[in-house]
Amino acid sequence: MDDNLLRENPLLAEADGRTFDGYLARPAQRTGPGLIIITEMWGTTQLNRDMADSYARRGWCALVPSMFWRAERTGTLAAEGADIDAAWARLRAYDFDRGAQDVRIAADWLRRSPACSGKIAVIGFCMGGRTAFLASARAGVDAGIAIYALGIAHHLDEVDRIGCPVQLHYGLADVHIPRSEIDAVMAAAKAKANVETFLYPGAGHGFFNPLRPAYDAKAVALAKERIDGLLDRLKSG
Repeated sequence: MDDNLLRENPLLAEADGRTFDGYLARPAQRTGPGLIIITEMWGTTQLNRDMADSYARRGWCALVPSMFWRAERTGTLAAEGADIDAAWARLRAYDFDRGAQDVRIAADWLRRSPACSGKIAVIGFCMGGRTAFLASARAGVDAGIAIYALGIAHHLDEVDRIGCPVQLHYGLADVHIPRSEIDAVMAAAKAKANVETFLYPGAGHGFFNPLRPAYDAKAVALAKERIDGLLDRLKSG
């Protein structure tokens, strides 16, 4: 356990007899900006917690909300075996509009926290990336990052509503996101100087996840450089 960090599982909201909670890692001795990490369809895994810890060591109040709190199966699902079908079924039932509202709830909770200095960024992966994109348009966050976000093309009318800096990261060997979808998103965002799209030739879906076969260390290093540049500007601004 890192004595310089505080970890907790805060309650963010309650509805219909269910509770919306999350995993929070933050610096023990100082305040910092907020970072909301939106998971893939597997739920809040140890990898997500480790990512939150890593950002907390860099001064962020990093929150991983339990985005499937309304689902029949709310916990973590394995990326292998019978859980794969369950994860896909849960994703098909996921309400992205409600997900964007949940990010606003999480952002408002962070801003009320005395440990948070006020500014909030959101980063998401796959369905979490699509949610992060919508949150950038609807949830009043200060920056958004979407990594291999499946389905942004369903929300192209949201692009003009985005006023904060946003990064979209796509692997060009992604079997789940066709190049036609990427092109449509890029065309819709062409006039938006605050929306940047980054393409990674040869990188597949899940290239950012070191536990997945598609992991691409070279693409991750470049993506992290770009992400850190955005987050550092937000943190210092």
